[in-house]
Amino acid sequence: MEIWAATGNKGKIREFELLLKEFPEFKLHTQGEISAFTPRPEDGKTFLDNARTKARTLRSVKNSHWVFGEDSGLEVEGLGGLPGIHSARYAGPKASDSENVAKLLKMMTLKPMSNRNAQFKCALVVYTPTGEEHVFEGIMKGHIASKPLGQLGFGYDPVFIPEGQTQTLSELGPGYKIQRSHRAEAFKQFLKILR
Repeated sequence: MEIWAATGNKGKIREFELLLKEFPEFKLHTQGEISAFTPRPEDGKTFLDNARTKARTLRSVKNSHWVFGEDSGLEVEGLGGLPGIHSARYAGPKASDSENVAKLLKMMTLKPMSNRNAQFKCALVVYTPTGEEHVFEGIMKGHIASKPLGQLGFGYDPVFIPEGQTQTLSELGPGYKIQRSHRAEAFKQFLKILR
């Protein structure tokens, strides 16, 4: 069965592929395989808004398949929930992961804060081949490290230490993420209805 993902993010695609590894009956495709596909801007007010926009846009060209859109990001308590929906563009529209991480750490030192609590949040919107919508959410709580550590992962993984751990997601690696992450939590709910 074909499943189409409304993302071009290579890190996310790798995670979805790992999550589907046990299910060879499901074949993951992405929007990058469609010639002349143009994603809509991520201008929603919530992760759910953006995930729904991504899924609907892809469904407009793949309406006979299972289609999903996902949006996720980091919310830091001491920064009032920032970077939030702007996580991928925190340091600018074309910012790299390392630039976003650098800005986050800088913002946290400009106004020294004892509260380094944070959470990753994920919203996943799925459309069935008949057009039925399903919404799944996942959260992973933790705190922000004082400097980037580890070589694995992407995004804010080098500075995010999950609750109950002493290492960052980049140190813990993909095996940990596909078991416990916000994205894994939401995607596993999707897998339940697929099966």
